[in-house]
Amino acid sequence: MDRFTPEQRSQNMSRIRSKDTAPEMSVRRLVHGMGFRYRLHVHKLPGRPDLVFPKLKKIIQVHGCFFHQHEGCKAAHVRLSRTNYWLPKLERNKQRDVETEKNLRERGWDVLTLWGCEVKDADTLWGRLRMFLSGNSWKPVKVP
Repeated sequence: MDRFTPEQRSQNMSRIRSKDTAPEMSVRRLVHGMGFRYRLHVHKLPGRPDLVFPKLKKIIQVHGCFFHQHEGCKAAHVRLSRTNYWLPKLERNKQRDVETEKNLRERGWDVLTLWGCEVKDADTLWGRLRMFLSGNSWKPVKVP
């Protein structure tokens, strides 16, 4: 059972942004400060990627941990109310993300996906962005 009326829920959901989110804006400021220039939400590309670097043939996607279900992240919890709505919706989002990234890679684009929780650590983020945009591939290092 939802604790909000349908009108209240609609108002809350209408305030959730799909672009220009706080994590996306942080990444944009950081990348711009590094001297890279990009295009935003290019309509001709699958999924309308967040940041597109046409000359580099690279794309950065900034995903929210809840709506894109970041594995292992505490923000990716499933709501206790209306699970019959949320579970299929979140699963569709994950499937769409996989298909979109596959489609972009098939078109020759290099894709970096950043999660909302990762954007908070500016030093690590700066390093990942620098490596990705300068042509080096970034691989996470697993610490024993």
